[in-house]
Amino acid sequence: MSKAAPFYEKGLRFQCQGSGNCCTSHGEFGFVFLTIDDRRRFAKHLKTSTAVFTRKYCDLKDGVWHLKEDPKNPDCMFLKNKRCSVYEARPTQCRTWPFWPEVMNPKSWTKEVASFCPGVGKGPLRSKAEIETTILEDFENSKKFGS
Repeated sequence: MSKAAPFYEKGLRFQCQGSGNCCTSHGEFGFVFLTIDDRRRFAKHLKTSTAVFTRKYCDLKDGVWHLKEDPKNPDCMFLKNKRCSVYEARPTQCRTWPFWPEVMNPKSWTKEVASFCPGVGKGPLRSKAEIETTILEDFENSKKFGS
C-alpha cells in the first residue's frame, strides 16, 4: 500500500505579510518556547547577556523557557506596530511558522493557518523539499522541549 502524497506535494505559496496575527496568542499556540540558542541570539541582538535577557524577558514552566506573556495583552512583547521588532533574532518557533508539523495537514492548514494568516497563498512557491526541511527544523527544535 502506497502512502498518499502530502497536500503540499506541489508546494505552497507563503510570504509573511507582516500582519502580526501570528504574534498574538492563539490558545494552545500561545507560548513562544526558547532554546538556549534562541536566548543567545536574542541577547546578542539586544546587546545584553543571555542571563540578563532570560531574567528580563523569559519565564520557566515545567523546565522550559518561554517568552513572558502579559495576561492582559496576548500579543508578543516584541510586536511593535504590527511588526516584529526583533525579526532578525526571532526564535526558531517563529522562523519556522507556518510550517509546523501539527498544522501540516489540509484541515489544520485551512482552519488554523490560512484563516488568520494573510501570507498563505502569497509570495514565492515553497517547494515540498523546502517545506519538509522547515517542518523537520521545527520538529527537532520542539524535541528540545520534550514535546
